[in-house]
Amino acid sequence: MELHQQYPVRLRINGQERSFDVQSWVSLLDLLRERAGLTGTKKGCDHGQCGACTVLVGGKRINACLTLAVMHDGHEVTTVEGLADGERLHPLQQAFIDHDAFQCGYCTPGQLCSAAGLIAEGQAGSRDEVRELMSGNLCRCGAYPRIADAVCEVLGIGGAAP
Repeated sequence: MELHQQYPVRLRINGQERSFDVQSWVSLLDLLRERAGLTGTKKGCDHGQCGACTVLVGGKRINACLTLAVMHDGHEVTTVEGLADGERLHPLQQAFIDHDAFQCGYCTPGQLCSAAGLIAEGQAGSRDEVRELMSGNLCRCGAYPRIADAVCEVLGIGGAAP
């Protein structure tokens, strides 16, 4: 096997068909950032522990740093850039603004994608469940109460922080 062999990968990223030739070891995160030019998805720990790289694949949230691009040939990928509908923000994006649910903003793309996946899963019925189901996304600034407020608002459940 040739050391630098490339493999074709077709993805539907944010509703747009894209094709790439990548080495077998290229992570989905690196393909998105370096080859697709979608730098909203952040590289945090690169070990799947912080959630900064969370994207949606087939509507399910995953850590893009822990998966290889070749494993997702033919899949639908949604990044933070794909959440808005043109100029109209996704309800989560608007809620994050309304609740000031970010400080430095580094974790925000992963938080937003994780929250979108959480909502699609339909398992969160309380603020505590939101916090638990979002626990894989770290925020070094400590904006957790406001993040939970924003997600709870979009879910239509009470429990805002005092």
